[in-house]
Amino acid sequence: MSDQTFQIIALLLYFAAMIGIGVYAFRQTADHEDYMIAGRKLSPTTAALSAGASDMSGWLMMGLPGAIYVAGLIESWIAIGLTIGAYLNWKFVAPRLRSYTEVAKNSITIPSFFENRLHDTSRALRIASGAIVLIFFTFYVSSMMVAGGEFFIVSFDTSYMTGMLIVAAVTLAYTLIGGFLAASLTDVVQGTLMMLALLIIPVLTIFAVGGFGDTLDAIRAAEPGALSFTAGQAVTGGATVAIISALAWGLGYFGQPHIIVRFMAMREAASAGSARRIGIGWMVISLFGATVTALAGIAYFQVSDLTLGNAEHVVLALSQILMHPFLVGLVFAAVLAAIMSTVSSQLIVSSSAFVEDLYRVFKKDSSPRHLMILGRVVVFAVAIIAIILAIDPGDTILGLVAFAWAGFGASFGPAILLSLFWRKLTNWGALAGMVTGAVTVFLWSSFGPEIFGASLYEIVPGFGLNVLVSVVVSKLTYKANPNLEHEFDQAVELAKRKMKAPAA
Repeated sequence: MSDQTFQIIALLLYFAAMIGIGVYAFRQTADHEDYMIAGRKLSPTTAALSAGASDMSGWLMMGLPGAIYVAGLIESWIAIGLTIGAYLNWKFVAPRLRSYTEVAKNSITIPSFFENRLHDTSRALRIASGAIVLIFFTFYVSSMMVAGGEFFIVSFDTSYMTGMLIVAAVTLAYTLIGGFLAASLTDVVQGTLMMLALLIIPVLTIFAVGGFGDTLDAIRAAEPGALSFTAGQAVTGGATVAIISALAWGLGYFGQPHIIVRFMAMREAASAGSARRIGIGWMVISLFGATVTALAGIAYFQVSDLTLGNAEHVVLALSQILMHPFLVGLVFAAVLAAIMSTVSSQLIVSSSAFVEDLYRVFKKDSSPRHLMILGRVVVFAVAIIAIILAIDPGDTILGLVAFAWAGFGASFGPAILLSLFWRKLTNWGALAGMVTGAVTVFLWSSFGPEIFGASLYEIVPGFGLNVLVSVVVSKLTYKANPNLEHEFDQAVELAKRKMKAPAA
């Protein structure tokens, strides 16, 4: 049996498992709320691993290792920033958002939460935020399609288009069938595969090089600055901007709809504590594994006669060289898991944004069955548009993900935080800040480096200007509203009460 046959068998088993989970989830999905948010029944483990797997995406298995392979540990500041941001998100945002969405008319999407929380009768906030979700998630899904295409090029020597279509077809199959529950349950399997792969591959690589000491020597010989967190420079000028930009990825967590929706789908606010410990533990192990794999890869390709054509393929290449073909197939499945878990989550959130936050604004009397069918149609439509955008990618996977991550972080992050922790935020303040953040990301990513001469990550000016505009406009438009004040106090009290009670 050939090596590729072993790999294909492993991959087919993985595909079958994902579709099987989709069928199971379909049988548990009775209505529109089940399809979009799993009836708010996620356990702490499912919520944590689902949030992690859908968050990390192909960036964890390809983008981050590739960046560290090229530039060294200075790129690991991204991982540090993300870990800090994720911890704060689980610690402070998760319990209060879970309670507040329940108080705010049982909101099941971020745009509907904004509207209900801020009593926006104009519908402008809900429509604008729904549109932002659709725009940036289309780019985000497109980045994962690029990752899928590249994966099949290096793994099975197929064409880029063939690989992209295979990833799209399988992901669509279980997402269309099982909705949010399928996306969440498959994330648990996919997150476990990703973590195991990133534990095993660096260990095998270090042994292949000759041990820990030889690996460090080989890294220094190949790239003297690879083990420096400042790329061998003093922490001034360009290095400072690079570190700030990398750490600023953590700001993005507060505004990522595909992550935040897991908070809303938990059984109760008390689940947040257990979920935080599970999720952060998984994240630290996985990010550390990705970092060590990249560094060990530098050493391996330094001492061997082999060359690595594309840095973002380092995990795939090392697995093919060092592991049995069947295990290589499982590693391939882990890489696909990283890609597909994110795609499925983003398609569901995009669908909910269209159905709940755009369509239902104008068509209020639709039946739950009609809404569920429409949700599936939108999942398919967003996937097709993302595929078209990915046909000729003009950036790396990390670059594409960075843009979409910044878009959500700068648009929704301040609005989420201010909604939960500042009672005087107004609908006009949130709307003005949200639009400011989104526009800043687009403009800064295109013109910022040329105008200011520094490649500061666009989430930094976008997030900061959003907060400033939101606060100023809110102060100018604030009017006391007893009902709104009561809901704020009720949500805060509910979160405190739930967190003191044992999780179910």
